[in-house]
Amino acid sequence: MAPTPPPAEEPRWLDGDEQRVWRVYLQATTLLDDHLDRQLQRDAGMPHVYYGLLVQLSDAPRRRLRMTELAKKMKITRSRLSHAIARLEKSGWVRREDCPSDKRGQLAILTDEGFDVLRRTAPGHVSAVRQALFDRLTPEQQKSLGEIMTIVAEGLQPQEAGADLPWLR
Repeated sequence: MAPTPPPAEEPRWLDGDEQRVWRVYLQATTLLDDHLDRQLQRDAGMPHVYYGLLVQLSDAPRRRLRMTELAKKMKITRSRLSHAIARLEKSGWVRREDCPSDKRGQLAILTDEGFDVLRRTAPGHVSAVRQALFDRLTPEQQKSLGEIMTIVAEGLQPQEAGADLPWLR
């Protein structure tokens, strides 16, 4: 006869205030993501994630990053990154090269055309971010939001070896 497993611990259910905060957080982040995605589609013909890839490459030395590093920075799967980079290559905004130090790796490189698209698109995107988020908050609220999101992000960043991370999939 198999031993009886210990009784499952009752979940710590959200109270009314926590439930309200959670639901409004989900609503706000969904609306913000949609707002920024629509602005970038309208102004540059690209989704928000593609804009983020261009930004990461523009910030990198010589505007290039290993694909694995880019996936890690963007917190996306290698498969999703590969698809996105292929689309950006078709637009002429990014190109891939084999990594000279590791023949198995590839580099994503922001082209001059991609940099120009980013430079033209950035003012409208910053305006959309400012209008949707920062202009609605006091300086104190902005500071609090930054502190809160830092705590959440740091708490969710896996530290253990073998963690199930999107960029390793």
